[in-house]
Amino acid sequence: MLHDFGGIVRRTPGTVIRPSCAREVAEAVREAAASGTPLVARGCGHSTGGQSQTGGVSLDLRGLATVHAVQADRVVVDAGATWREVLDATLPHGRTPPVLTDYLDLTVGGTLSAGGIGGTSHVHGTQAANVLELDVVTRTGEAVTCSPGDRRDVFDAVRAAMGRNGVITRAALRLVPAPERVLSFTVPLAGAAGLLRAQRTVRADHVSGLAEPGGRCELRAVVHDGDRPPPGLPPDETGTGMEVEELSFLDFADRMRPDVQELIALGEWARPHPWATVLLPAARAVDVIDATLAEMGPDDIGLSGLVRIQALAPGPVPVPLLRAPADPVLFGLLRAASPGCRPVEEMLASNRVLHDRARAAGGVLYMSS
Repeated sequence: MLHDFGGIVRRTPGTVIRPSCAREVAEAVREAAASGTPLVARGCGHSTGGQSQTGGVSLDLRGLATVHAVQADRVVVDAGATWREVLDATLPHGRTPPVLTDYLDLTVGGTLSAGGIGGTSHVHGTQAANVLELDVVTRTGEAVTCSPGDRRDVFDAVRAAMGRNGVITRAALRLVPAPERVLSFTVPLAGAAGLLRAQRTVRADHVSGLAEPGGRCELRAVVHDGDRPPPGLPPDETGTGMEVEELSFLDFADRMRPDVQELIALGEWARPHPWATVLLPAARAVDVIDATLAEMGPDDIGLSGLVRIQALAPGPVPVPLLRAPADPVLFGLLRAASPGCRPVEEMLASNRVLHDRARAAGGVLYMSS
């Protein structure tokens, strides 16, 4: 029986296939299509609603994990490679993908199939908006190379599609110069309105935000290879003090590793994670966020849970299936069903309230949750 990071849905696949090349992926897809058997591609299984599970054929893409040639402007990688493995290959060349997920142990194919959002998405958009070319096996088992200028129909059909329209087997990812170090500023703010205003006005290379039940927020603004605060950094609105930290770029990119190791040791990483993430139009985002946080207490989010708020930009290549509203804001309830907190069923019921509230405001569900 397989489970995913969400720990809520559990299914036993009829067959598990771990292909070592795109040809084997195509064969598996054709055989499943011929027999009418559901087939689901799986990377590290970090979905939270059972999206990486099936009772049919589970296609384990971690067998396709090679990072190929690194050039100045791009790197070619297999879909089962993690972003950690990509970064390990590109940093010796002084290059990095423009958008990295906060947690690096996710596969390239998995996040491109969801969208892929990080702290630089206010400048560069999603990871799916920074792809130069893809190798894809379509639902009929056809192997296709596609890009913005060649087979654009397939290119647009697989990015942010959660695997519904084909299996990504290889990707050419855009690269940009990597900084050597970062200067990180964490500023407490009184509420979501101030946080979103700061995210829109601060001139930083990385911008992200966290919130707490009740409304207190925190802005993180990071400058690359800088020695002073970024322009537009807001003052501390709570009187609790701004934090400043200098790190190597790699340590910053991998900043979640110590926390994850601690959560694994405490058993929190293995708890159910009933996450809910929505993309809201900026004009309505504060209303939705404030109403949701006002209804929450610490037991609604869990001991290791987070509330994430992130302003986004479109990115260089449109991603039609992401269906994000104009001027989008990500709002994520990254819940953990910790002991002593609300049970999973109640957290899921609260998630449905958020989904309905977001849709009424013109927002959409971010499909990875």
